[in-house]
Amino acid sequence: MFERQINRELRIWAKSKYRKPLVLRGARQVGKTTVVKEFSKEFENYIYLNLEKEEHKAYFQKYSEVTNLYSALLFDRDLPQSRNTLLFIDEIQAFPEAVAKLRYFYEDLPEVYVISAGSMLESLFNTHFSFPVGRVEYMFLRPVSFREFLNANGETNRLEIFDTVPLPEFASDFFFSKFHEYSIVGGMPEIVNQYISDTDLVRLKPLYNALVTGYKDDVEKYAKDKTTANLYRTIIEAAFYEGGTRITFENFANTKRSYKDISEALRALEKALLLNLIYPVTSAELPMQPNIRRAPRLQILDSGLMANQIGLQSEMFGVKDLNNIYRGIFIEHLVGQELAAFQFHEFNPLNFWVREKKTSGAEVDFVVNYKGKVIPIEVKSGAVGKLRSLHQFMLEAPHKIAVRLYAGEIRVDEITAPEGNTYQLLSLPYFLASKIEEYLDWMIANYS
Repeated sequence: MFERQINRELRIWAKSKYRKPLVLRGARQVGKTTVVKEFSKEFENYIYLNLEKEEHKAYFQKYSEVTNLYSALLFDRDLPQSRNTLLFIDEIQAFPEAVAKLRYFYEDLPEVYVISAGSMLESLFNTHFSFPVGRVEYMFLRPVSFREFLNANGETNRLEIFDTVPLPEFASDFFFSKFHEYSIVGGMPEIVNQYISDTDLVRLKPLYNALVTGYKDDVEKYAKDKTTANLYRTIIEAAFYEGGTRITFENFANTKRSYKDISEALRALEKALLLNLIYPVTSAELPMQPNIRRAPRLQILDSGLMANQIGLQSEMFGVKDLNNIYRGIFIEHLVGQELAAFQFHEFNPLNFWVREKKTSGAEVDFVVNYKGKVIPIEVKSGAVGKLRSLHQFMLEAPHKIAVRLYAGEIRVDEITAPEGNTYQLLSLPYFLASKIEEYLDWMIANYS
């Protein structure tokens, strides 16, 4: 099993003087249990509990004091007392009383390393389910990133080149090829592992379908009534076709349902981390305050799932520029997935920029906070003269730095916009989306 980059964050958590029990969040099948199992190899003792199992749930039913509960766990497993013990409580939502006990691990057994995880879908419909505020901390696990995909493929030596800034020109074609391969497969760990095992895309189809069916079955099982369950299933199916686009809630997916019903359903699925509503900002300066009164863009859990569900994968074989696929929507969506991949401590880290006026509108694909500057990111091929929205943003920005992701080489250009203002444009191959901050550091050090 390849190591996920979240393991570095877990090590930082473990070494922290102010460590609290950790709640590891993520959609079903993004690899939460596997990640913790790998991390457990760094501990003297490892105790795994799955609260969907009655014998594991019984510890929380029988012992009201966590000190007694922990002593019983050690005794039953014939483990020594140790200050290097990891306790992993999986599927914690199956027994909400266990959630309340997390605070007492923090207060009474701070020497024990405690991680909990579970399906957020199941907790959404339980009004009594809540986490002890201030006594736990959170971390988010998302689908496999491109860098992790390379690692899973055993590209150890080439990863060193991938991490070199700037990337040598001779390596570009290889990483474009691998990124296009990644764009077809996606980032769901089970699918990635199966693909690496036999490189047979045809055999992946049942895995994609099983994942989507599983998400819809979860809703069916835990929704408050059949009508709500049917709405959630419909939205999950429709979301793949709307991914990467701006949506309106009223009558979403032709459901003839109200704004309120659709809004509640989408936000519930967002809490389950199956999708993300990305809201626009309208200022080119900090703070980046999302405007929730404007239409959001819909980001799906995984671009590979999206490509499979809407039938894009066959069209993507042999493509040279993903901007030519699905009117450029797919590569924008995949870039969003890459930008979010390493945001382990943020629930909704993505934003885009809009200028919506009757006389002229503009939209920049993404904006990020880089050292106190709101940096625009456009995902677009072609001549720089076609970057009209980027020109509009830079006219309002108090700095002179912009980024373009495209199917080309690394370059820095001095741009003169039609309005006469100038700025520096950092153009990067879109497979480097997750490394924008490193390349901004490099550009400023070498070109400013």
